[in-house]
This record gives sequence, C-alpha cells and structure tokens, in this order.
Amino acid sequence: MKKTRPNPRANKNILWFAYGVVGVFAAMGLYMGAFLQFRSEDVINNPYNARIAGMADRVVRGKLLADDGTVIAETVVGEDGKETRSYPYGELFAHVAGYSTMGKTGLESLVNFHLLSSHVNLMEKIIDELSGEKSTGDNVATTLNLRLQQTAWDALGDRRGAVIAMEPDTGKVLAMVSKPAFDPNTVEAEWDSLVNGDSKEARLLNRATQGLYPPGSTFKVITALEYMREHPGAYDGFHFSCDGIYEYENIRIQCYHKTAHGEEDFAASFANSCNGAFASLGLELDLDGLKGLSEQLLFNRDQPLSIPYKQSVYQMEADAEDWEIMQTAMGQGSTLMTPMHNLMVMAAIANDGILMKPYFVDHVENPGGQTVKKFKPEAYGELMVANEAAALKELLVRVVNEGTGSSLKTDAYQAAGKTGSAEFETGKETHAWFVGYAPAEDPKLAVCVIVEEGGSGGRTAGPIAKKLFDAYLIP
Repeated sequence: MKKTRPNPRANKNILWFAYGVVGVFAAMGLYMGAFLQFRSEDVINNPYNARIAGMADRVVRGKLLADDGTVIAETVVGEDGKETRSYPYGELFAHVAGYSTMGKTGLESLVNFHLLSSHVNLMEKIIDELSGEKSTGDNVATTLNLRLQQTAWDALGDRRGAVIAMEPDTGKVLAMVSKPAFDPNTVEAEWDSLVNGDSKEARLLNRATQGLYPPGSTFKVITALEYMREHPGAYDGFHFSCDGIYEYENIRIQCYHKTAHGEEDFAASFANSCNGAFASLGLELDLDGLKGLSEQLLFNRDQPLSIPYKQSVYQMEADAEDWEIMQTAMGQGSTLMTPMHNLMVMAAIANDGILMKPYFVDHVENPGGQTVKKFKPEAYGELMVANEAAALKELLVRVVNEGTGSSLKTDAYQAAGKTGSAEFETGKETHAWFVGYAPAEDPKLAVCVIVEEGGSGGRTAGPIAKKLFDAYLIP
C-alpha cells in the first residue's frame, strides 16, 4: 500500500487558519474588555435603550444629592403607587440637575443608569421580587455645593446670563446657574410655553454650556499668549499710546466709553483692557499661529464635558482683512465662546497649564449610604506650558490690582482674572464678562460670569464673581 506523504503546504494553511481563529477571538476579547471599561455605561444609558425602561419598571428612581447630602431631586411615591419626581429647590438647580419628564436633561440624563440601578442588600431584593414591589434605586452624590449655588443664583438676580464655579486643580464643578430658568416640577404642565415662548427667554437653554457669546476682552488672554509666544522674553518691549480712539487707515477702534489710557506697556494694556492696544498688537500677529493657539485652547473642537454643550467658534483665516484682525484680537468679530469654555481656559492657567476635565458626580451610593462607585479627578491635558501660565497669572493679578477688575480687590485674598464687555448688536448694551480665580498664589476656585446686556464686565460681572469667592474662601 502506497503511503501518503504529508502535505507541508496544507499543514501550513491549517496553522495559519488556526492563528486567524485565535486572533479573531483575542480581538473580540479585547473589544469586549474595552467596551465594558469605557463605553458600556454610555450605551446602557442611551435613551433609545429599551433596557432602561425595563429597569424603571423594577426600581424607584434614586435621589440626586448636593455635596453635603442635601436632596436636589427625589421620587415621591403616593399611596396609590404613583411616582412623582420632586425637585425641592425648584429653579435653583434647574439646568444642571435637569428634569426627567418630557425626556431627560442635565444630570437626570447623565446618571440615569445609576439612578435606576439598585444595590439594596440581597434579602431585600428577593423580598421585593417576591412581593412585586420595586426596589429603591441608588443615590447619586453630585459635586454641587448648595451654598455656592445659592450665592450664584442670588448674585445674578433677575438678569439673563450664567455663573459657573469650579475647582481648577480637580475639575470639580461646584455651581452652575443659568437664567432665565424654569421649575423642573412643572415642566410637563408648562411645556408648550417653554418650547414656544419668547426666543429671548430661552428658559430651557443652559447658557453656561450652550450659550455662545462674543468673548469680548476675555479673549485678550489668548491674544496676549500668542504675542508672548511670538516675542519670547521681549513682549515687555511693547508700548502703545492710547487716547481713547485708535485709527488705522480707515478703521476706528475705540476703548470702552472712549477711555484714554495714556502711555501703556504690555502689562498695562492688558490690565486696562485697552482695545486700541490689542487691535494694533493683533496686526503684528501670525494669524496661523493665533488660529492654532485658539484651537489648542479648544475652539472648533470637542470639549471634555459630559453634559450637552455648544462648540466654541473661531473663524478668522490667514488672509483676513485688517478690520477683522483688529476686531478678533480684542475678542469681537465672528469669534463665539461658551462660558464653560472660558472657564476651562482660565482653570488651566490657574492649574499651571493643565486642564482637569470638569465633572459633576462625586460618587454613587446605595440607599443605605454605602459607596458603590467613586469618581475621581482626571486630567484632560496640557493647554499651555507652566511658564506661560505663570506669565499670564501675573497679568491677571494686575487686572485686579490696577485695572478693570478692581471690584475684586480685597485684603481677604488675592484674586486674578479678566473682565470683558462684548458688543453683539448695534444699539444694544454690551454683555458683561468676568472670568478668574482665587487665591492667585494657591487657586481654590475658578469662576466665570456672563451677564447679557450687563454693560461693563468690571462693574457688573466682577462683583458677582467676588460674592462667590467670598462665600467659598472667607470662613
């Protein structure tokens, strides 16, 4: 009988096939591991996921808590078994906490999965299953500070705008207020008026993260940084003589209320928020460099936020005309920015150039108060090097001590920041900005304020920020 000799090529093909099968299973394992680690919660929490509705049939939605345990939102179960979502503070936390009727927004949407999960003890869960009762959902402890939230709300008063406060070294969001607001207890009853009401009111819009505004003079932080990068060690040589109106060819730029600042160096121009100085300075800049820096600082890019936001816009190109260059350099033109984005840039300066991802949730706990999941600070990345952040800190301190931010000057702490008065429509009062942090030497709190049609940032937005710094830093 003739022996069949092994076919080396066939054996080799079988071996490669086996390697391929093993490789496919290994890739699937890696994908499942990555999915479980990074994406599973997002997919589970998707509003189109039918499993969420099933969870709501078995679990009474848990509570949202402030950082001291104060209840921000809870589900009240009536004697007839009807569940009603209650918001004890009404409008106070409206935009950041959100609502859970007519869809879900804010934290109610972000942590929906956790609120509908239940980590009650096993015996209680068995009893609930056997009796047909719902289990009690987990509670989510947020980073929001009741005192700061109330301070921000009261300080903004009846004006339209937003106030945000955050720890620059952790990214922990302590307060977020947007006005006009709404009462989440009555969203369903008022839905038509909320959706179809006065467009100026836009009560459902979270102005803190979704409001796009001309940044005004707060953008001079970015213009100044680009000038410093292009003139390392020599930017102090900049000089400008301000008589209140700067004329270049047929273009006229005036300082706020035509204030004449006189002879200024680079730091004084920044402290005085001199439009003429920055318009002239802008004409010297490498426009590709300014655009690149703006995008490095998160313009035209996704931002590290877990709640809905609008992307800030920088549009000026290298072939821009002189008028556009001058307007953009001082924060006008077509540039648009959200208050949250403005705050993130300032927080990075306060934190030696490192931006920490803003976050809103400290931990998840079961109904007995035991922590089942803890959230930790996470760095987004370096927006600028440490020596650049230090140089900007010096400029920002001078704004408070000698310039437009004098309303924040106090013996209790040293604040640092930038004011802004942003034009947005001819004949209308400017939007008022302040963004800054304190104490300057050891930043504990960063704050951003925007008051629509508030006029001067130094006179309107600055005092609001000071109230938050006082509430947080002074015992």
